[in-house]
Amino acid sequence: MKKSQFPKLDSIQELAEFWDAHDLTDFEEELEEVPEPVFVRRYAVNVRLKPSEAKALRQMAQRKGVTAAELLHTWVLQKLARPNNGSRAKRRN
Repeated sequence: MKKSQFPKLDSIQELAEFWDAHDLTDFEEELEEVPEPVFVRRYAVNVRLKPSEAKALRQMAQRKGVTAAELLHTWVLQKLARPNNGSRAKRRN
């Protein structure tokens, strides 16, 4: 069995230099078809916070050892998991 010629590099610069000097067709024997999607698109939501709110969020996340985005994601999942999906009863006048 022929040893793989694909580079094992961590540097984007080194990978760019490698692919500048090589062609993917040189590696056809090593390529394999992947039937499922490789890149899954995610839906992004922007959350506007006041500077003081963003600072408090970052501090809370840091205390928990996670990023602010991870903490927000956890909160959203918790809210969505509630039996009523977080919907409020309609207010009566």
